[in-house]
Amino acid sequence: MAIALTEQEIIRRNSLHELLRLGIDPYPPQTFEMNARASDIKKRFPIDNTLFQQVQIAGRMMSRRIMGAASFVEIQDESGRVQLYVKRDDLCPDEDKTLYNTVFKKLLDIGDIIGVTGYVFITQMGEVTIHVKSLKLLSKSLRVLPIVKEKEDAVFDAYTDPEQRYRQRYVDLIVNPEVREVFIKRNQMINSMRSYLNDKSYLEVETPILQPLYGGAAARPFKTFHNTLDMTLYLRIANELYLKRLIVGGYDGVFEFSKDFRNEGMDRFHNPEFTQMELYVAYKDYEWMMELVEEMVEKIAIDLHGTTRVMVGENQIDFKRPWKRFTMFEVIRHFTGIDIEGVDEEALVAIAKDLHVAIDKTMAKGKIIDQIFGEKCEPFLIQPTFITDYPVEMSPLAKKHRTKPGLVERFEAICNGKELCNAFSELNDPIDQRERFESQLELGKRGDDESMLLDEDFLRALEFGMPPTAGLGIGIDRLTMIMTNTPSIQDVLFFPQMRPEKQVNG
Repeated sequence: MAIALTEQEIIRRNSLHELLRLGIDPYPPQTFEMNARASDIKKRFPIDNTLFQQVQIAGRMMSRRIMGAASFVEIQDESGRVQLYVKRDDLCPDEDKTLYNTVFKKLLDIGDIIGVTGYVFITQMGEVTIHVKSLKLLSKSLRVLPIVKEKEDAVFDAYTDPEQRYRQRYVDLIVNPEVREVFIKRNQMINSMRSYLNDKSYLEVETPILQPLYGGAAARPFKTFHNTLDMTLYLRIANELYLKRLIVGGYDGVFEFSKDFRNEGMDRFHNPEFTQMELYVAYKDYEWMMELVEEMVEKIAIDLHGTTRVMVGENQIDFKRPWKRFTMFEVIRHFTGIDIEGVDEEALVAIAKDLHVAIDKTMAKGKIIDQIFGEKCEPFLIQPTFITDYPVEMSPLAKKHRTKPGLVERFEAICNGKELCNAFSELNDPIDQRERFESQLELGKRGDDESMLLDEDFLRALEFGMPPTAGLGIGIDRLTMIMTNTPSIQDVLFFPQMRPEKQVNG
């Protein structure tokens, strides 16, 4: 089935055929060695005009002004844009002016990738410019970039439609180069976190993405099937249970930057595929882990911004230690005026209804408390805040609190109204863990499709003995949103999940 082409796309394909007729390969196989970048040229040449006198640079043609026998072109490389001055008689010193008159003026288009050699000077208008001595087409663009005027004085449309930007991230990165900075910052953030953990001599590891049993979180999994093994497998929802097996095996500290997958709803804070960093350290507890999180995130903010203060929307968030701390019951009492400590499930149902918090019959005590907290408290916690000491029903993998019956040693860090990380003093009692898993199975029978499964191999590992351990999971995507002042998770993922694109065929 033929795909309908626009008039401009037909013209570009005709240009491609004409280039081939002239013996010019629109996609040449040769390499093009570059010795400069646009940003370096514009930054350094005004300081020392002896530099860049034999420059080789490549990039995408983004604008062009043809003025007879000379033209000004703007090309864009990874670092930015720089102006070119293209003179016909320099480009074509012999009598044959085809390269300029036909190829450059008529057959090249905005969006084509070219490589040039020449020297740098400053125009009478004060613009740092490369005087082109030779030009080579490196890749012909057959699609039209979203611009108002293509041939001269190109001005870009506001390429802001989210669906277009996410589906065609490659176009988004071309016409909105500031978007690249988000992903550069993301990389810097991960490197900062990794260097912090490496400096503590923790071991970075890899654990299975395809798992025979999913576990380590409350979530619906993606399900698949392995033909050779004739067995059902799941994309991991978390890597917690595998990392704790490594603590059993004798490592004192392990961490992993993991791709996790949860078959759940999508919004500006959730994508079915996301990145977490999980860390487990033996002989530590959740109080110690709180201090590590404070120190690590404070370091990340300083590494990225030179300060602990970061603007997120209209809020200035300060990651300077120490962060505020409240227990789960304290924060609910603060925002609702209701003390839920010690109340049973029936009373919690009534309280949720009075607060107009949506619940259903599949929700047990832990989920009801989580719903109340999520709707009535979490959105109002803007500065980084630790919420501690959760009811045992909410945390089947956390150790029971050493002094508070009915609670576990768990914390979440909340920032800008959303969970940033989740951490426990890890449950290492195999008898207690089995009972918790069995309680989860009962929730599954009630219709809770996010309840955990009973993992016999993990229980076997615990029965060999796991030392007291502190565990942490921190959302890389959400932390990137905060550190880059980005409102949607889709803006910090190169290729977020989308509905199938509607095809228009001719």
